[in-house]
Amino acid sequence: MAHPDLLTLLLADARLPVAGHTQSGTLEGAVMAGLGAADVPSYLRTRLRGVTRVEAGTALAARRAVLDRTSLADVETAWAARTVAPAVRSASRVQARTLLRLCAQVWPDAAAPLQAVPGASRAVALGAVAAGLGIGAEALARLVAYDDVQTVCAAALKLLPLDPAAVTGWVVDALPLVEDLVAAAAGVAEPDDIPAVGVPQIEVWAQAHARTTRRLFRA
Repeated sequence: MAHPDLLTLLLADARLPVAGHTQSGTLEGAVMAGLGAADVPSYLRTRLRGVTRVEAGTALAARRAVLDRTSLADVETAWAARTVAPAVRSASRVQARTLLRLCAQVWPDAAAPLQAVPGASRAVALGAVAAGLGIGAEALARLVAYDDVQTVCAAALKLLPLDPAAVTGWVVDALPLVEDLVAAAAGVAEPDDIPAVGVPQIEVWAQAHARTTRRLFRA
């Protein structure tokens, strides 16, 4: 098995064939509703304090469930209760399926615990796989947060007239908030520990985006 740090870098690579390129972190829905380029950094901050914190907490709880041999299904239920928008839940489960297809070929043993949770969310799938690959809790939380930042920023370059260097600056500016999220997620071990932080406007945009047929991204 490769070093866990290298595996974390691999999982954070946007070129990995796990359908990350089909996602915008709901940015496309927000842009359709009038969000402009100048608003993207604040959008990123809002996601990191809300949606992404739930995702990171879920991944950490799933990792711990695999290591402790407790119920992954309970983690999935807790995630679903905190993820109100059906469109967001659906997109997450699509991403999970593509991650599991990859893992079935590359790391089949790491994906084995997910057989007990058909239709798992991406956060649960990623947490379970991280446990099998020896990725630590802090590295996993950082991976979830960084992946969300780069998903939104990569989508912004396709949706808005932007200088790529400026967008890279947004990523750099978001990194302290990534570390804040890592620190906040450190105590998550059980499903009940997963933060319950809602961002209703993002959920509204996600639902509206799911209904349109004119879009670049699935979600």
